Amino acid sequence: MDTKVNLTDELARFTEQWSPHVVGRLNDYKLVVVKVQGEFVWHTHGETDELFVVLRGRVTIQLRDRDVELAEGELFVVPRGVEHCPKAEREAHVLLIEPANTAQKGDAAQ
Repeated sequence: MDTKVNLTDELARFTEQWSPHVVGRLNDYKLVVVKVQGEFVWHTHGETDELFVVLRGRVTIQLRDRDVELAEGELFVVPRGVEHCPKAEREAHVLLIEPANTAQKGDAAQ
């Protein structure tokens, strides 16, 4: 990447929920923005942690033993191998940073 990226502009380019869009790369990682609303699927990423940064709105990261509530400007790292299910009552915008080969639905994609 040799130009700046405006995350607000990138998020304005699409309307689909749970449809990640790569906006940049950092070494072997992809920088992804996604609009979320409703509940995703329960899944794990056995090989990597997953970073959620809430850019707009509120997101709940459901874990089997607790819920992690995130507001704008907050982040949470789901450790590798931990089953989780993100959800948002209203549309929220999220930045994800994960290895380039990470499947969106982790083990649920199989």
